[in-house]
Amino acid sequence: MTSLSANDETRSAWNANAQVWNEKMGSDGNDFFRILQWPVITEFFGVAGWSALSTAPHMLDIACGNGLTSRKLAELGAQVLAFDFASELVELARQHPNPGGRINYREIDATDQEALLGLGLGSFDAALCNMALFDMADITPLFHALPKLLKPGGCFVFSLVHPAFNNTSSVHVAEEQDREGVIETMYSVKISRYMTPHQARGVALRNQPKAQLYFERPIQYYLNLAFENGFVLDGFAERAFPPEQPSSFPLSWGGQYSEIPPILVARLRLI
Repeated sequence: MTSLSANDETRSAWNANAQVWNEKMGSDGNDFFRILQWPVITEFFGVAGWSALSTAPHMLDIACGNGLTSRKLAELGAQVLAFDFASELVELARQHPNPGGRINYREIDATDQEALLGLGLGSFDAALCNMALFDMADITPLFHALPKLLKPGGCFVFSLVHPAFNNTSSVHVAEEQDREGVIETMYSVKISRYMTPHQARGVALRNQPKAQLYFERPIQYYLNLAFENGFVLDGFAERAFPPEQPSSFPLSWGGQYSEIPPILVARLRLI
């Protein structure tokens, strides 16, 4: 499958799944977002210091989905240019409240470098891509464009389902073990592939209308592409649920997997 046809299939899937995704994520997001992603994202952006800035930070929200992160950033005072390539998601994002009128939504494909550069050279203090790089058939145009879109010293924060532990090959396992006369249930994750980039169909939500393509890459793929385009890595977090976190289904992510991170968040900075 070519990148173009893969990209078209991915757009079609996210348009088909837009309403279900919007209903699930709503205004506050799911437990992955609230517990694992957003606390680190705000830390990496230095949100605690925004009140001391003379002007509001100008943020780029890449593959914004239903606008959840765009709204959160705007609520904190940022001016946000947000975009997604799925027209249905962009329309749903526009239907949500726009805090202070600080969000400008666009329909743009992150694999189109020319369209990205049209957003404004040197216009953004920082950029975010929350849980979406693995939905992009080709991330090279984005990594080429970002150094031109960001201001000197600007940062790019992204989150991913953890490529090493939470990919389409991963199988969740529960096993009973006799430990010193006590029967314990041991939870683990079995992985059959990681190193070679590949694509596979899967679901972000149970019972979503259409499976989407995941474009899976090892961590080194993302970092080396960043380094080649003038970024350094200056923030990195692997996130797991606390032991007390309940799971929605017996083998879904939750506290029983507290030693295995399903999410990572990274901060890249221009040098």
